[in-house]
Amino acid sequence: MYLEEFLEAKPLYYDEIDYTRMPRIYKRVANHFNLPKIIHIIGTNGKGTTGRFLATALYNLGHNTGHYTSPHIVKFNERIWFNGEVVTMEILEQRHQELLEILSDEEAAQLSYFEYTTLLAMLFFSECCDYAIVEAGLGGEYDATAVFDNHLTLITPIDKDHEAFLGDDIKSISCTKLNAIHKSAIIANQKYNIVYDCLREIERIKGIKSYFIDDLLVEDDLKKIDKIAQHELLVPYLESNLALAIAALKYFKIQYRVEDFYNSRLFGRLTRLSENILVDVGHNVLAAESILESLKGKQYILVYNSYKDKNYTEILKILKPIILSVELIDIYNIRIAQSSYLQESLDALSIPYSKFEKIDKEKEYLVFGSFSVVEAFLKVYHG
Repeated sequence: MYLEEFLEAKPLYYDEIDYTRMPRIYKRVANHFNLPKIIHIIGTNGKGTTGRFLATALYNLGHNTGHYTSPHIVKFNERIWFNGEVVTMEILEQRHQELLEILSDEEAAQLSYFEYTTLLAMLFFSECCDYAIVEAGLGGEYDATAVFDNHLTLITPIDKDHEAFLGDDIKSISCTKLNAIHKSAIIANQKYNIVYDCLREIERIKGIKSYFIDDLLVEDDLKKIDKIAQHELLVPYLESNLALAIAALKYFKIQYRVEDFYNSRLFGRLTRLSENILVDVGHNVLAAESILESLKGKQYILVYNSYKDKNYTEILKILKPIILSVELIDIYNIRIAQSSYLQESLDALSIPYSKFEKIDKEKEYLVFGSFSVVEAFLKVYHG
């Protein structure tokens, strides 16, 4: 079965996940993988941009580098990047056929969409990479990406998200994510002190070593970060992701230049499509707070929709100061919240809303709410 057909047969989302499946299957087939140095990225927000900053710099510095991120916006192969380009579907098709030979029919059928694509990416990276930057999916300790032995874990800001799988409080979520650390970690500045408490406890239990960003960056690094941020027009939360990526280079004692980070932004992270359109794939409270901080002082028409498991009322409340009105875009996905529920929240917050139909070139738009929202908008935008 061809890759796209094979993946389409698998559900993207699950109400329950068998956390024993990926470790069990990988243990059986691990001898087929010749893993490069793996840098694992966990957290709630900023994993994708941190990974792409780091992967781009490593590539520009002469290292064969892969970056595995998820989900994709339009095409599946956006998830797997190597040396400055997304990997072609033709190459992934070849690796898919190899992976089917390695797995039993039962194993291939049992693996979830994300588990299978994780193995696919790592099989490709095994053949060509010095470094692989691997982004966790929804979790940490039980994530499919956590089965691979890694050299370093990068921890982006942690907040509430995916509570059904990770726990309903910051302590539970933090401990689940941080238990993915194997050896060493670098932690970004956190909103909640409990995250640091969890990290210290895990250090004690597992004997790992962790660093704050400030432990690794010196004044010259801060000056370089400012130069890169100015050149790339980075908003504050992207600048923080850049700092974490540079801290990783310092951990490995890799010298870098400002130019190594040029043109390294990941699409969909406060990306400007045109003079009047910004898009961002953020879809949780922490992302909304970052957007508010970056865009405060202006107002936009918010093109929006939300998964039903997200705290969309709180997200809209946070974004209200920069919302002129909301235009609800149609998304066809079983996880999307019913329009009536969104409308109730908008009514309660006294935010005017209508259905998204088309773009008015005279108005400014912020497209925000998930990868699915951005994907649906791009279909309209590109006609």
